[in-house]
Amino acid sequence: MPESDQELIDQKWMKQALQLAQKAQSLDEVPVGAVLVKGGEVIGEGWNQTISACDPTAHAEVVALRDAAKRLNNYRVIDTTLYVTLEPCAMCVGALVHGRVQRLVYAASEPKNGAVSSQINLLELHAFNHRIDVSSGVLAAQASDLLTSFFKNKRQIKKEKKLP
Repeated sequence: MPESDQELIDQKWMKQALQLAQKAQSLDEVPVGAVLVKGGEVIGEGWNQTISACDPTAHAEVVALRDAAKRLNNYRVIDTTLYVTLEPCAMCVGALVHGRVQRLVYAASEPKNGAVSSQINLLELHAFNHRIDVSSGVLAAQASDLLTSFFKNKRQIKKEKKLP
């Protein structure tokens, strides 16, 4: 079955987010990448930087939002789509709502801390005055493989340090 134009567009941008996730991994950060797109152009990008920046809020999504807000000189990033390789946490969902992101596309689910569908769906709360359209599962296998290999390697290194 042929893929729709939107599916092809989503895959294109998610591939770019995956490249940013690989950059995070190369810096020994959890491999998550995010790209914020408006009108077919990247206006913000980010990768996890919590360790290198000593900043618990430096998740890929927040870094991408900050990048776009500076470029636009506006904290609202209206009419945008955020592509991220992992389901956002509660903090990131809040940032997306406050930034007025129109659409969220994520690759892999986050069973421990996912705040879009896995643990809780914050976007369903009626308390928020902004709604975000959500698509998930775009290139999920690639994103999951990247995360799985990263954490497997971390566990192996930890195990080797314990050996005499």
